[in-house]
This record gives sequence, structure tokens and C-alpha cells, in this order.
Amino acid sequence: MIEPSIRLMPRPHEVARMTTEELRAAFLVPQIYQTGSLCGCFTDLDRLVVAGAMPGATPIELGNHPETGRGYFLERRELGAINTGGPGEAQVDGRTYPVPPLGCIYVGMGARAVVFSSADPQNPAKFFILSCPAHAAYPTVVATMADATEIALGTQAAANQRVIRQYIHEKGIPSCQLVMGFTELVEGSVWNTFPPHSHNRRSEIYFYFDLDERVLAHFMGEPTATRHLFIHNEQSVLSPPWSIHAGCGQGNYKFIWGMAGENQAFTDMDAVNPADLR
Repeated sequence: MIEPSIRLMPRPHEVARMTTEELRAAFLVPQIYQTGSLCGCFTDLDRLVVAGAMPGATPIELGNHPETGRGYFLERRELGAINTGGPGEAQVDGRTYPVPPLGCIYVGMGARAVVFSSADPQNPAKFFILSCPAHAAYPTVVATMADATEIALGTQAAANQRVIRQYIHEKGIPSCQLVMGFTELVEGSVWNTFPPHSHNRRSEIYFYFDLDERVLAHFMGEPTATRHLFIHNEQSVLSPPWSIHAGCGQGNYKFIWGMAGENQAFTDMDAVNPADLR
């Protein structure tokens, strides 16, 4: 279930003094998928909600939550979901939208009934969901990997060769605030988003998957006072606007990224020189 209370983010000077367990309790969402349940939490990062729906034989309805303060979940919110499992479907106000593996669905403000289901319960869909406040309504849209805007970055020599696939963004699926997509590292590459950056105008949430049994070190914190979290498969990390966000794994992997804030400009970021990291 979605946690009953909102996750409150520590301030930078507090993070510098936190223990490993305190860091994990504040910034890590350790369980996103549980068969037949909607798992996740509300955050104070631009009021983002991070959640996962893994429907088995029974569909999962997006119910309301007291933290919305509204009559239904998307009354003043929008939602994006990327399917990291088998073929799935999302029913929005009675209309069914097939969502293939690694496909994305956007649901705009004002949708009253949203239900997630798996086409094959033996190979369940896994919907990674992000939701943020909205003040304008946009239509429901599904995009496949073929529809995504692709950006190739990095090099094999730097072990950060990767492909970014943008779904919900300025030139893709239109939204009010939400930006969302996923990045796939090429085999032999292990670093993501390196050199690192921050963006004070947007909060960001990561979801790491296809790690199998491998682990990954996620780096966070102010550039001159960095911290790290060790991440396992299908875990999510919350990233405040002032924090860097980068990871290095035992092998290649994929991760979903999503943002909300004052703009949707993908290139609006504050780069950090690796030599200045501490």
C-alpha cells in the first residue's frame, strides 16, 4: 500500500551528519512491486508520488489517498507509468489502453478511474508510477519504445555509454509538469549520469531495474559532501533539487527517471566537475 504519511526530505546540512540507516530511511523506497498491491509513498519533492502496481489475476485500481485532499486521486494531479514487466493494460475512465513492455502511459488531470492489469498473470505487468500536481488537463496517451525520442550519450572508454529514451517531455507526450523516460546502459558500461549534475528547478526520482542479483552504488548529496546508497534490483531513490544523482553498477542495467518542477527543459541542469566532488 502507499505509505500513510508523507516522506519529508532532510536539508543538506542534516544529510551530512546522517547515518547509513537514516539515509536509507529518508531517500530509499525499497519495495516498489508487490503482487496484487499498489506500493509507494508521497514525498515533499514537488509533491511527487512514487508507486508501483504489479497486478496478478486481479486488476489494481488507483484508489484515492487522504494526502491528495481531493475527491479522487487525479482530480488535481497527472500520472505517468512505465511498464517494466510483461504486457499490461491500463483502463482510464472505462477505456482500455494496452501498455507493452517498456511502454509508457500518461494520464492527465481529471481522470476519475484508473485500473492497471496484466495481460498474462504468469508474466505480470509491472507499472512504475510517478504522479505530481497539475493545473492543466492533457489527454491520455500511450507510447511504445519505438515512439520515444532517443538520445545516445557517453563512450565505451568512459564506461558510461547509454541510450536515453524520453517519453513525457517537451517534444513528446505533453504534460503539465511531469517529465519521464528511461535510460539503458550498453553492455560493458556501468556509470549513469556521469559527470553528475543537479537542477534546482526540478526534483528527480530514479528507479533501477534489470540489475538481477547485481548491486549498484547510487551517489547523492551536495557535490562537496557526497553520500551513497547501495541499491538492489527494482528499488527507487528520491533526489532533492540540490543533490547530485549518479550511479555505478556491477554491470549494465536500466533506470527510469522522472522529474517535476518549474520547467520541463531536459538540458536545464547545473553540471558538476568531477574534480570538485568530495
